[in-house]
Amino acid sequence: MDGFGIRIEGLRKRYGEGDTAVDALKEVNMTVAPGEVVGLIGPSGSGKTTLLKCLGAVIEPTAGRMTLGDEVIYDGGWKISDLKALRRDRIGFVFQAPYLIPFLDVTDNIALLPMLAGRPNGAARARAQELLEALDVGHRARAEPSQLSGGEQQRVAIARALANQPPVILADEPTAPLDSERALAVIRILNRMARQYDTAVIVVTHDEKIIPTFKRIYHIRDGTTHEEAGEGREV
Repeated sequence: MDGFGIRIEGLRKRYGEGDTAVDALKEVNMTVAPGEVVGLIGPSGSGKTTLLKCLGAVIEPTAGRMTLGDEVIYDGGWKISDLKALRRDRIGFVFQAPYLIPFLDVTDNIALLPMLAGRPNGAARARAQELLEALDVGHRARAEPSQLSGGEQQRVAIARALANQPPVILADEPTAPLDSERALAVIRILNRMARQYDTAVIVVTHDEKIIPTFKRIYHIRDGTTHEEAGEGREV
């Protein structure tokens, strides 16, 4: 596909100043196309979490440039005035734990974000049902999170991340708590959803079960990225 869902150029992040300064990110360059899922791997302390926080507009980089779709969001400073709206509307997050709201049913867990973005209740709930059907958990629409299996909860979390049709999804260890079958199912879903909705997806992982599924992988070591071709194994 033409263009990029994500482009990161020369990204740096320094914590502290002077003799106590720590360069968590030194030179990060990365591109992810719409509809593509790439892996981001590296040892603990290599900068993976810092990179996700920068890309997710949770913390501010020190230098560099970040582009989402055709819009520069950071270039030596934020180019977006409302970072909260950016995170809500244009970036989907999937975490190791689903973090579903326990007192809301599955549909309301997904519909909440579109409603906060101003979408009418009916339209938000219709979007939730569309995603649940696409993820093969439509029959669980009225269930509470406590009634779901671990795999079902993660599917609902993916649906929630897609609720506002963001151009980008950041998935942080999304398969860590799952067995091999469910882990591969989650990656299969992320690939299918990426293609269906033209979403660029970055998956941070240590999970050896899913690393062979990526066609492209970025290794991050000492705050610097290195790209390599992955196996791209079918799942």
